[in-house]
Amino acid sequence: MKILILGHKGMLGSDLMLRLIASHEVTGKDVDEIDIVSEDECRRVIAECSPEIVINAAAYTNVDGCETDRERCFAVNAVGVKNIALACRERAITIVHFSTDYVFDGRKDLPYDEDDQPAPLNVYGASKLEGEHFLQAFSDRYLLIRTAWLYGRQGNNFVKTILEKAATVKTLAVVDDQIGSPTYSRDLAAAVQLLIEGGNTGIFHVTNRGRCSWYEFACKILQYAGISKVIVRPIRSSGLARLAVRPAWNVLSSRKFFSVTGKAMRFWQIALQDYLELSGYRKQDLVRKRDHLRE
Repeated sequence: MKILILGHKGMLGSDLMLRLIASHEVTGKDVDEIDIVSEDECRRVIAECSPEIVINAAAYTNVDGCETDRERCFAVNAVGVKNIALACRERAITIVHFSTDYVFDGRKDLPYDEDDQPAPLNVYGASKLEGEHFLQAFSDRYLLIRTAWLYGRQGNNFVKTILEKAATVKTLAVVDDQIGSPTYSRDLAAAVQLLIEGGNTGIFHVTNRGRCSWYEFACKILQYAGISKVIVRPIRSSGLARLAVRPAWNVLSSRKFFSVTGKAMRFWQIALQDYLELSGYRKQDLVRKRDHLRE
């Protein structure tokens, strides 16, 4: 297939390029080549590339920054999606778009399914939800993938932040009252390939399996990286001075993805170990635990 990836230099976009280029004709465009806020630019670039599928991996993801830059946040995460969707509809092109667990309010005590009612708590979540609405309103053929707690090789993420801080301090304070599913961008890219090659459309939740708090995630990062001299201290979210309110429960159910593809996402612990190994961090002797998780 002929595929155009928007935001191909970012965390997810770069992994999508690496994953798809081996078996498809893939073109990448980033912010230096297309401004998705411009309807004319979206039409021009998509017309020039003439793809069968457009994957939109471009987004404004600074959650706290969205609170103070609402206009730019909605321009990229909502209006940009509308522009891409309109350009794709004119040419009968399938659009793949990514959204977030932050479209939900976190008050559910079970994993969120695709048909659960969104109710965002912050500006970022509201902008992504409006992007979803534009996608559904202006695209005749779309694949909408919600994911959560994403980390990968490119860009900033929680794993890199913890490792960088651990190199300079002896104690880390991390919230333990927000629960979610850490998701490796390489695993998400592999899931996207399965979905598009299967011709799937509609809404899918895709994350690595399992759940943890940010505190538990931080502890595993240090453990798997072989860092034993840094103490991680659990704190409540109220102890952090953040502009954006975060949901307490960020767990998405990937049951629909499994039922359609027959493939289960890896446990987040296994994915994290692979990420750390590829990033050059020392692997811990956790073979027995890894084998247990693979069952």
